[in-house]
Amino acid sequence: MNPLALLFLIAGLGLIGWLTGRARALRIDRGGAKRLHSLPSQHGWYVATWAVLPALLFVAIWASLSPGLVRSAVLEHPAAAQLPQFEFERDALLAEAKRVAENPQDARAFDPVAQQLAAPTRAAETRYNWMGGTIAILLAFAFGLFAWSRVRAQLKARSQVERIVMTMLLVASLIAILTTLGIFLSLLWESLRFFEQVPLTDFLFGTHWSPQVIDTAHPGKSLGAVPLFWGTFFIGAVIAMLVAIPFGLMSAIYLTQYAAPRVRAWMKPTLEMLAGVPTVVYGYFAALTVAPAVRDFAVMLGMPFASSESALAAGLVMGVMIIPFVSSMADDSIAAVPTAMRDGSLAMGATHSETISRVLLPAALPGVVAGVLLAVSRAIGETMIVVMAASGAANITLNPFESATTVTKQIVDLLTGEAEFDSPKTLAAFALGLTLFVITLLLNIVALRVVKKYREAYE
Repeated sequence: MNPLALLFLIAGLGLIGWLTGRARALRIDRGGAKRLHSLPSQHGWYVATWAVLPALLFVAIWASLSPGLVRSAVLEHPAAAQLPQFEFERDALLAEAKRVAENPQDARAFDPVAQQLAAPTRAAETRYNWMGGTIAILLAFAFGLFAWSRVRAQLKARSQVERIVMTMLLVASLIAILTTLGIFLSLLWESLRFFEQVPLTDFLFGTHWSPQVIDTAHPGKSLGAVPLFWGTFFIGAVIAMLVAIPFGLMSAIYLTQYAAPRVRAWMKPTLEMLAGVPTVVYGYFAALTVAPAVRDFAVMLGMPFASSESALAAGLVMGVMIIPFVSSMADDSIAAVPTAMRDGSLAMGATHSETISRVLLPAALPGVVAGVLLAVSRAIGETMIVVMAASGAANITLNPFESATTVTKQIVDLLTGEAEFDSPKTLAAFALGLTLFVITLLLNIVALRVVKKYREAYE
């Protein structure tokens, strides 16, 4: 059974459950013997949830179990005896047979064994899809009928429906937490494998980064991440912030204090559109437009050997990208300052500019700082701009016209090579990812605490 058709059938049974549950509640209510505890529509939702949720839960479980059942059925076919013993080759042939089974008219296997297994694969998938679909429909019907039979005047349908909705909201909230925890644990597990081969001190405090040439006896000598940390800080937290903070703050001041309502109505959405531009577009812009311009400017200043993949080119474009982050937070912070403070300053004879610089900005400073911290965490985690515009050379330099690299750039380079997965070179990407994860997490925590303290000050 087609999965989309199955979902429509379950939704249809849910709709039927809602209509029949509501109709039975109305019939009881019109009888007048007893007053309903809940509204008729809430009785309908009670029947609908009982009809839909168990069936959807079974479909989710069956979707994770059916591939294994199909694989077992295919391996029991006589043609499966010709499959190679090597697990990777066997999986490749089974995947090819699955592709042919799903497109029998347009696809043909390159391997004859996979072609022979296409028909058993299609038969097994059809059998288990119909089996799962039938069970799901029966569950929806059975649970819906059970809930419909319980509809009566004293049934607390509203409370039970609200409890189900609250449980669904709790599960939705836990998904984000569990996802973050899963990311952290996966990074931690692979990082521990890396630190079994490379000492932690060599990784965190080493100044030489050259993963292309690793001494097997002392791999830590070539995997010192200090140049990467410096490049990430220099590009994302220095150059980018020198662009984003002044322009973001000045644009927020203009929009909140000087711009007419009609100007603000179109200028603020236009500014915030910068946050919606794909980062790959910024990367192309940095690599094809900004980087050559920066190199030509360096030549004019008397630096003929300036790099075309300079830290300045990536930092400038990254700063433009995060201007909306700083501007929006500063805008909200300035607008949240009580009007009495502004009016009191003007009443004391202060000019508009003096009120902004001596009253509004100091009062809004915590929110501005929080916005800057969030922007920094966004900048140091940026990937596409530095991949396309920054260099892969790990240098510790203060010259913005020289090459520099970042943690995210090196993670991409390490994971796109042909090295073994268990090698220190590949595992170093997970250690870099864990370090970047911890840094951005700490910055976000500090920013959120600053925002919370700021909001409490004016409540």
